[in-house]
Amino acid sequence: MPVPDVIATAAQQYAFNTRYLEGSAKDLAPEEWLRRPDDKGNHLAWIAGHLVWSRKQVLRRLGTEWDVPWLGLFARGEKLDPAAAYPSAKALLDAWKDASGKLSEALESASAERLDSPAPQPGPPSADGKMSGTINFMAWHETYHVGQVSYLCSWLGHKGLMG
Repeated sequence: MPVPDVIATAAQQYAFNTRYLEGSAKDLAPEEWLRRPDDKGNHLAWIAGHLVWSRKQVLRRLGTEWDVPWLGLFARGEKLDPAAAYPSAKALLDAWKDASGKLSEALESASAERLDSPAPQPGPPSADGKMSGTINFMAWHETYHVGQVSYLCSWLGHKGLMG
């Protein structure tokens, strides 16, 4: 079943982001996942975990339950804790890949009724006041953070997202 038109652009963004995050992360050493540009910025592990957490939120809004036990570390409003034991790069990427597959399926099977339902409040912004607007906003939010990943990879001396 094709992705509904009202979230088709979001689905494309999610697909691009899946490839971009995986491509950016493939050459990183384990210690690079925990390097920070300063004491206020997040490291790659935190950003990747937040992206996985965010995909869980999109899945939930589309009616699919999915979880991994450590996602609470990356929830909206949570701050990076230098003393926390963050998941390994492998665990983060495995969860990303699993969530990505589930998200692709959920986007393709999203019903018009669900997408037309009112956006949950409080919750992320929705330009149209509907769940479709929330799904579209969440794609933008994810793309913002994938840009952060690209920046950090460049800062670490790796190729940028687009080469």
